[in-house]
Amino acid sequence: MRHGISKAATALVALALAGGAIVPAAAAPRPDVDGVWRVNGYGTVLSIAHGRLQEYQTTALGCIKGEPAKQTAPGVYRSGDGTLLTVRASGTLRLSGSAGYRELHRLGRLPAACAQPAAEDDPVTTFDVFWQSFEENYPFFAAKGIDWHAVRDTYRPKVHADTSRDELFTLFSEMVKPLYDAHVTVFDGERRFSRVRPGTAVIGSDLDTKVKDYIVRSDLDGEPLREFANGRISYADLPGGQGYLRLSGFAGYSSEEGHAYAAELAELDKALDTVFTAERTASLTGLVIDLRINGGGADALGLHLAGRLTDSSYTAYRKRTQYTRPQPVPVKPARGVPRYGGPVAVLTAATTSSAGETFTQALIDRPGRTVRIGENTQGVFSDTLDRTLPGGMTVWLPNEEFLTRRGGTFDGAGIPPHIRTPVFTEEEFATDHDSAFDAAVAVLREQKPA
Repeated sequence: MRHGISKAATALVALALAGGAIVPAAAAPRPDVDGVWRVNGYGTVLSIAHGRLQEYQTTALGCIKGEPAKQTAPGVYRSGDGTLLTVRASGTLRLSGSAGYRELHRLGRLPAACAQPAAEDDPVTTFDVFWQSFEENYPFFAAKGIDWHAVRDTYRPKVHADTSRDELFTLFSEMVKPLYDAHVTVFDGERRFSRVRPGTAVIGSDLDTKVKDYIVRSDLDGEPLREFANGRISYADLPGGQGYLRLSGFAGYSSEEGHAYAAELAELDKALDTVFTAERTASLTGLVIDLRINGGGADALGLHLAGRLTDSSYTAYRKRTQYTRPQPVPVKPARGVPRYGGPVAVLTAATTSSAGETFTQALIDRPGRTVRIGENTQGVFSDTLDRTLPGGMTVWLPNEEFLTRRGGTFDGAGIPPHIRTPVFTEEEFATDHDSAFDAAVAVLREQKPA
């Protein structure tokens, strides 16, 4: 072991830090995953002991205690928001709903900074932790033309011991506004600040309802959509043997409290089992997948859907942080259920974001024919790194890159379409004309299933 500390001694350190009594190692052997782990590339340390997982958020400035999680099964812990964290002694961490895994490195003991009292609650310290969290983790400053050091030089002199919480919230909002990154959010209680890409809209339930009604009128000639998963998934058969599948998100499928991933996955499968029947998949001549209003959710649900659309495995994308190697994330054919491998037309817009985009990216190298129609997606792919600041304010920021086969990313600009059309313009709403849908139907009509 590193630092010459035995497994038994490490268990004693972890237990003492958790506030428990020290028990001789022979009387209380440590479970395989108990101990202290660093999550490589995520500025996080985990302390696991006696059925409890405690997160610590680290930067070069120190350590702040994060959220706890309780054990639900060997190596599995549930956080307050319902996320399941699966830890393996081989050195991996998986989060329910997230694509891929995170590498763990076992530490001999909790870092000294994490065993000290909480960071001092003063405006200058809060500013420094805020700035440092982005400095160490945000991958896109260069791509967005932002000199983060110059931002610090501009704003730090404005912060002093008497700076109010309101002033600090406003200052942080001003600092991150030029990023125009929908995965960057500053929170202070009920207040929040975030910005989407300039010229794009924020998705709301009113917009989703408006678009759904518009699609029924303009594309389906008044025929209703068959709805699933709390209305987040809908389907209709189209003339000529084509199908239309609409997903307004990769979350919110289940009414179960906390929207546990297992419940979300079960609702997705109910919908897909109804849509992708043996009879339909055998006769389908083309499939339109509408993601134009899709606010994201769980990347893993998108990968699960992609598995219904292929008969062979392939790489969806590769994930990395600034400190980790690219990790291939596979799409695997769904087992034991009918699959559709024919032509697909994906409709996208600037209101296609987050998991809606990672799903779109997962179809780029899909065997078979997949064409994108509409507008560029929003341009935000990463999971968010949730950071607690001294004093209780919080910030979300992305720290991952989703790489293409050539090693690039679509962050910022979004994934471009093959065929560019108007999407949800006032003119199209007024005339009940849907250029993107019409283009998709035409493209699929020209192609023949494999």
